[in-house]
Amino acid sequence: MQAIGLCRFSYPAIGGFQVEHDDIEDRIAYLYEEHRLEERFRLFETIALPCLKAQTDPSFSMIIVIGDQFPAHHEKRLEALIADFPQALIHKEPPRNQREVMKEILNEARLDPTEPCLQFRYDDDDAIAVDFIEKFRKATWDCAPLLKEHKTVGFDWNVGYIAQFDATGIRATETFRHFYTAALGMFVKGNCPLTIMNFAHDKLPRFMPAVSFSHTPMWVRSHNSSNDSRQNQTLQAPVSTLTAEQEQMFQDRFAIDVAYVRQVFSAG
Repeated sequence: MQAIGLCRFSYPAIGGFQVEHDDIEDRIAYLYEEHRLEERFRLFETIALPCLKAQTDPSFSMIIVIGDQFPAHHEKRLEALIADFPQALIHKEPPRNQREVMKEILNEARLDPTEPCLQFRYDDDDAIAVDFIEKFRKATWDCAPLLKEHKTVGFDWNVGYIAQFDATGIRATETFRHFYTAALGMFVKGNCPLTIMNFAHDKLPRFMPAVSFSHTPMWVRSHNSSNDSRQNQTLQAPVSTLTAEQEQMFQDRFAIDVAYVRQVFSAG
């Protein structure tokens, strides 16, 4: 069954942001500001990308959506980062309505729309467990009778970590959260045009059956200065420096190398 991931990399959508801007030009200026993009690239390189490259089931595609005005030198940087990741492709779009353009991209990516597919959305500063695709597929096999009866079904892994990353390393805390964007997937039946982008991630179970799993950590949610969902929040998660054992777990579960985090975040 085809599996498709969708990642918006500083795409200047019309709508879809909790941080408001007066017009699209202001949004583009905000998203493409050099200091912000540098932070996004550091998070993408050290947190979001390694776990995708390390998936135990490599049979999936990852569409990385950027704006058609994305700075050329940063586009080359992005291309270099995914050069050894054949599942990834960069898709450029002008500013458009966020939900409409993402739904269109996902449906165009389906190799055979008459066949069912698996879909997941992915933030460029988060991580999923290296066996996410494997577990996603197994969950659909385990729930085969449910899939026969419904055109869409949600799959939610709700245990993970809130983490902060900088030149000193990683600080994190384990947490439980239903229907986070990270490690959230959706089954879509053949001949059904719905996509995971039709729904707000936390409202997914209002519109379809959803199955949740809590047995093992499956995601890392990065807290950083440019989280769109946290711009108006003053409270910080009570994170603490990882122990040596936890550092090894982050390496094994999420392909996050604390030494590499320190190296990248210490750069100029």
